[in-house]
Amino acid sequence: MSKKKKFYTVWKGHNTGVFESWGDCKSQIKDFPGAQYKSFSTFDAAKIAYKSNYKDYIGKTKTFKSDLSTEELKKIGQPNHNSIAVDAASSGNPGKMEYRGVDTKSKKQLFIQGPFEEGTNNIGEFLALVHGISLLKKKGLHTLPIYSDSRIAMSWVKKKVCRTNVTFDSSNSGLLALIHRAERWLKENSFNNPILKWETKAWGEIPADFGRK
Repeated sequence: MSKKKKFYTVWKGHNTGVFESWGDCKSQIKDFPGAQYKSFSTFDAAKIAYKSNYKDYIGKTKTFKSDLSTEELKKIGQPNHNSIAVDAASSGNPGKMEYRGVDTKSKKQLFIQGPFEEGTNNIGEFLALVHGISLLKKKGLHTLPIYSDSRIAMSWVKKKVCRTNVTFDSSNSGLLALIHRAERWLKENSFNNPILKWETKAWGEIPADFGRK
């Protein structure tokens, strides 16, 4: 089955507007600090969005209907909305990367960092988890769960090391320093917050999703 065509709105980039392919969109956001973009299923929706504010669309997801069976959904259960959720977005692998955390129930943004040069989604997820855990500890919320949809990032946090294969040089040295800082925090601090897997196939996109897919 062929993929459905998507249209891409670019609010901030080398050129702005509505583009009919990911390649055209990518050329507008590549190497552009703070690029703002999102995909839509129709040209009209993308055009309306372009005339509106980017912030009105970030993190907004489509109505979701799971393909899992009733038994599978029952086995997975429902997410704990008394929690926070984190996610990352990367235009390329590696590419320009940013991450954020939100209140799972209200989707209120709690923090956002980036963009960082030459990062990956998994690096962003790792940093977002550590950022979230640190924030909860500062607030004294020692048992509040934190959700991520990246098993890799969750395993890195458990091992207290970011096992990325990304090559670091002068272009992304700041990101490497942030990774080292996160690793050091994990080794010097303890926490009790459960790190839980967000079950995308059952619940839809994680609330912290940037909504650009």
